Amino acid sequence: MTPFPRFPHLPRLLHLSPRSFRPSSSRFLRLPPRTRRSGHHRLAHLNAPVGLSGVRRRTGTQGPPAPPGRASGPPGRASGPDTPAAHPAKVAGSFSAEAAGSLSAEAAGSRSARAADSLSPRSSGSPRDWAELLRISAPASVPGDLLAGAAAAGLRPNTRTALATLSSLFLYEAGMALNDWADRDIDALERPHRPLPSGRITPTAALAAAGGLTAAGLAFAAAAGRPALVTGTALAATVWAYDLYLKNTPAGPAAMACARTLDLLQGAIATTAPDASTAPAARRALPSAALLGAHTFTVTTVSRRETQGSSTALPLLSLAIITALSHAAGARFPSRGPHASRTPGRAETVTARTSATAPTTITSLLAAGYAATAARPLLVAALNPSPYFLQRAVGGGIRAMIPLQATLAARAGAPVIGSTVLALIPVARRLSRKVSPT
Repeated sequence: MTPFPRFPHLPRLLHLSPRSFRPSSSRFLRLPPRTRRSGHHRLAHLNAPVGLSGVRRRTGTQGPPAPPGRASGPPGRASGPDTPAAHPAKVAGSFSAEAAGSLSAEAAGSRSARAADSLSPRSSGSPRDWAELLRISAPASVPGDLLAGAAAAGLRPNTRTALATLSSLFLYEAGMALNDWADRDIDALERPHRPLPSGRITPTAALAAAGGLTAAGLAFAAAAGRPALVTGTALAATVWAYDLYLKNTPAGPAAMACARTLDLLQGAIATTAPDASTAPAARRALPSAALLGAHTFTVTTVSRRETQGSSTALPLLSLAIITALSHAAGARFPSRGPHASRTPGRAETVTARTSATAPTTITSLLAAGYAATAARPLLVAALNPSPYFLQRAVGGGIRAMIPLQATLAARAGAPVIGSTVLALIPVARRLSRKVSPT
């Protein structure tokens, strides 16, 4: 009985021996692309022996002469008189075993090659890999810290505010790179798709990037003035301490909240005139910094469970804190308007308002927008506290920082600054579609 009852002439058209297509040898070796492109006339060596290395040993006139005692001649024919012919079933069985061994050896070799390539210095990463490592969508929430701090202190943003903002952006990105470097072993189990565990970026490159970004951030802080450099140094020390040690301790959320608090205070300190004391501006910005720090503490606490999941109590408690913060952000705040005058030979002065300003309609709307942005994903996570929905809640908490900063600026009597901060929301949303902020 022919192995192909419907196609009796197929072996002859392929120039193959029908014995190589017996039903017992149903596993066919996958041919390389070069053989598939060459046409059917190159398939005549399909039943040639296969070694563990996966390379076919050609027989007959196509290769070197066979040693004595081995079968010689074209494939598919009987062995010579000095060697008995092997049974077809045994040939098929050995073919399947050797082919399986060859495929296993090739798979192991490819895994070793990928591991070696991931550790090679050539794995410097593409721009998209670095964008994923640095989470370029998350820093959109940084400029609002300094603008809200300047507004809370009753000052107009100036060149020093811009320099301090650049400093905070570089320090923020340094913390992102350092965070993945410190968590590379944990991410290899929980997030193997991240740039470092996947081998797209080497740990050495990530650590070097963190150091370079930190140095650049301190340089911009020094350009903004000595008080800004002192605050920037404290901020950099907090970032490195959090990533290297405090993150996995109970003090982790408090350290992250301290970093955001310092960032808002940096806006008030850097914007102050060089010949003026920074203490009054820092005191006026402290209530707003405390509210932003409380929000950061809440989001960081949720993020500690975003890979394992949690109980319903955590998102519900976070939802209650967000609601309280939204009411506090829209409450009455004794603001001091930015009525600074620049006169040659005179320092910048700030005229304080004597009366407290009631929350305006803009402030109330911004506070409601903050609550909706942060509370909606938390409510979903309370219904299903799985890692996926907790990660979405953390992302919502990061995006909610922008409307919170706008609210803090508006309640301080600077609705224009609040509107400027709100303009960062489309930027953050567009970037988050390309790179996740978590």
